[in-house]
Amino acid sequence: MTLPAPAPALASVPASVPGSTPDSTLFRTLLESTLAIPWKIDWATATFEYIGPQIEALLGWTPSSWLTVQDWADRMHPDDREHVVNFCVSQSQAGVDHEADYRALTASGGYVWIRDVVHVVRDGEGNVQSLVGFMFDITERKQTEERLLQLQHELEDLSFRDGLTGVSNRRKFDEVLHAEWLDARREVRPLSLLLFDVDHFKLFNDHYGHIEGDECLKRVARALADATHRPRDLLARYGGEEFVLLLPSSDAPAVMAVAERCRQAVFEAQIPHAASPDGQWLTVSVGAGTIIPAEKDDPVLFVQEVDRCLYQAKHQGRNRIVGQAA
Repeated sequence: MTLPAPAPALASVPASVPGSTPDSTLFRTLLESTLAIPWKIDWATATFEYIGPQIEALLGWTPSSWLTVQDWADRMHPDDREHVVNFCVSQSQAGVDHEADYRALTASGGYVWIRDVVHVVRDGEGNVQSLVGFMFDITERKQTEERLLQLQHELEDLSFRDGLTGVSNRRKFDEVLHAEWLDARREVRPLSLLLFDVDHFKLFNDHYGHIEGDECLKRVARALADATHRPRDLLARYGGEEFVLLLPSSDAPAVMAVAERCRQAVFEAQIPHAASPDGQWLTVSVGAGTIIPAEKDDPVLFVQEVDRCLYQAKHQGRNRIVGQAA
């Protein structure tokens, strides 16, 4: 970004100005002993009339190197430059005091977070004469904010994750189903759903115990996750020994293929089930459904329809898929 070329001007005011009063010298001393970095820009020439010597300790650039606002813009992170410069220029032109946060380039090539607090000085007729303000080092504050944001995201992720199996939980499924349902209705595209139930799981728990039962659910979750390849598909623990897989933009033939891949993945995990009356390995039954949602349709009723398909799969002998496009 290139700002208008200014007329020549001094980069900074000398530490001692001829004719300055004791009060002004004291005032300058106070300004230059603070952590905040004072500065002044002449509006007409877009040049620095003054910048505090603290700038060198913070960024490594000498005060004399701050000649024009172009130096200020050039010493800004490229990702911040355009919107910060445009904001500050527009606010200044309007005569509005403002603040801006951005990453400032150091002489060594690093970046420091800066908060610029700007006051617009106008003449008696309201014309902008100059800008005066302070730069503050807010790097530590920004790092704290970023860490808190990261922790917030981690907590949010934990609140949407099943504590036992590590896949998404029912709360996450309900939220994503609502969003995907609206998208599918708006875009007139199919939305598919698979419901899985571990066959004879009560018998498994009674035979092996609840600790082995928990490990069994973890292995089932891993098998289902490994059989699911698209990032947008959502696998969640629906409750107890039931899992659900939401597949946006998948039609009925596609979802039946995924259902068979998942059923086979659980069987091929070869989880022993000595108490099963249907075989020595643990299996799952699957209900499948596909819908292009219309205004009159209800996602709760759609899930109930897929659940009825799951019940039919179990009633028909388990370890099988029953699907019905709703």
